[in-house]
Amino acid sequence: MSDYIIRAMAGSEQIRAFAITSRDTVEYAREHHNTSPVVTAALGRMLSAGAMMGVMMKGDDDLLTLQIQGSGPMKGITVTADSHGNVKGFPNVADVMLPPNKDGKLDVGGAIDVGILRVIKDMGLKEPYVGTCELKTGEIAEDITYYFATSEQIPSSVGLGVLMNKDNTVNSAGGFIIQLMPFCDDKTIDILEENIKNLKPVTTYLSEGKTPEDILNIVLEGLDVTIIDKVDTQFKCDCSVERIERSLSSLSMDDINSIIADNKPVEVKCQFCNKAYNFSIEDIKKLRGL
Repeated sequence: MSDYIIRAMAGSEQIRAFAITSRDTVEYAREHHNTSPVVTAALGRMLSAGAMMGVMMKGDDDLLTLQIQGSGPMKGITVTADSHGNVKGFPNVADVMLPPNKDGKLDVGGAIDVGILRVIKDMGLKEPYVGTCELKTGEIAEDITYYFATSEQIPSSVGLGVLMNKDNTVNSAGGFIIQLMPFCDDKTIDILEENIKNLKPVTTYLSEGKTPEDILNIVLEGLDVTIIDKVDTQFKCDCSVERIERSLSSLSMDDINSIIADNKPVEVKCQFCNKAYNFSIEDIKKLRGL
């Protein structure tokens, strides 16, 4: 099953909902960043959330960035998504190893610990929108739920998960975001709260072969779900030789002279996809017209 996002309405359009299956996206990130299991779980949750939040935006050129900065050994995560289902991201520290948490699960909260969540929306205005909130658990889903409630005043329920195989590849990944419209009535809220109370972990449904459509029908049971559309999603990085050249061209003359004096080829890796770009000393000289 290829990765995709479902957008839906429910409860006579009192609820908007999103669900994603993202196994291939998260596995791509794991391979390219060589992440440990707990980092894969954290990065995978952020990629799933970022992809869903990206397609919430309306403009073709709109971009969303999710950043977590934490005091734990992973330090942080950055994820960027567009409105077409493309997403990319990287962890600050990829090889963190921790014992399981008290529930026997990967200790994502311990890897991130206390810190902040920042949401940046670039919608072509003079200044991007920036919303910030403190991390409540470091488990990511709860932190994004808190962000929606405090920064955007949208009551939401967020579920995210990544299930690993014994060989540390990704078995399944995905999640959902459920949001109440301002006119949502008490009866609809009561039904939704009861459904959420009885939910299994997202990865349980995915490992059972449930689709994003199935998951939304479970979360929104009794609320007349209407599927709006389906959006393919993938890990897609837009790095290029030209972008790296522009970055190198912005270095100071002192830095350029230092590189030339070392007389060694330069390797630059893209943070998002870890692709390496190599430049000879002659290439560096050409960039600054030397």
